[in-house]
Amino acid sequence: MQLDRALDSYLRHVTIERGLSAHTIAAYRRDLDGYLDWLHASGITDTGEVTPAVIGHFIAERSGADPAPAATSLARLQSSVRGWHRFLAREGIEADDPSGRLRPPKAPRRLPKALTIDQVERLLNAPPSDEPIGIRDRALLELLYATGARVSEAVGLDVDDLAHGDVLRLRGKGSKERIVPIGSFARSAVDAYLTRVRPQLAASGRASARLFLGARGAPLSRQSAWLVIRAAAERAQITAEVSPHTLRHSFATHLLQGGADVRVVQELLGHASVATTQIYTHVSVDTLRDVYATSHPRAR
Repeated sequence: MQLDRALDSYLRHVTIERGLSAHTIAAYRRDLDGYLDWLHASGITDTGEVTPAVIGHFIAERSGADPAPAATSLARLQSSVRGWHRFLAREGIEADDPSGRLRPPKAPRRLPKALTIDQVERLLNAPPSDEPIGIRDRALLELLYATGARVSEAVGLDVDDLAHGDVLRLRGKGSKERIVPIGSFARSAVDAYLTRVRPQLAASGRASARLFLGARGAPLSRQSAWLVIRAAAERAQITAEVSPHTLRHSFATHLLQGGADVRVVQELLGHASVATTQIYTHVSVDTLRDVYATSHPRAR
């Protein structure tokens, strides 16, 4: 099949049948557009012309680029290429999958960076409480830390998702829904925003069911939420790098440090595998050393 047509078929498949997020699909498209450009430059115009040697040459060239790509970026690229060729073989468009022997590089193990509880409190208290946008920002930050939601899940919330009292309905990757508790601090901050601020924001724009709105009444974007977090970190004088995922990392780490079972944290985070959640258990190794040093009679 002609390369561009084959790519369009695959992207329709992951969009409609697998229900992947727009963000994930955009990443697939970027990776595969680069792959197709390389194939075209190599004189290949049909998927049937792609062989294991061709794919190996492409990956080797990308691996040797200057500057060298991060292992995680290269692994994602290989995953995109492998997924496309696997789809073509499974649908009978091609007889074989030339990417079958492709193995992703082993990414270095990187531990999530979590804030301390004191830093989290400073971050949550940073937005000005006497300004409408500050009240909204406080509600967003409190909700992210209280639920461990991804930033895309938080900005995708509708007002109706809060209709269950002390729990919240989140829609995660692959449109999977999960119910998570929302603590009293976050609930109070969100209620203050809903009562005092959201009606004003909604009146300045077109009607939207989204919970978090921007200054002009449009749904708050992921990029705007990132700016909210960065501004709060600056006001709180937190020198450590703070990103939207930092509060999610901190949520998981603090739960585990407080004695929560890793399986419970897995459910709260919406991880498909407990292996993904277990990386957070390594974050607490310093705490384990401290407890051992102060508790074991032969530690010193």
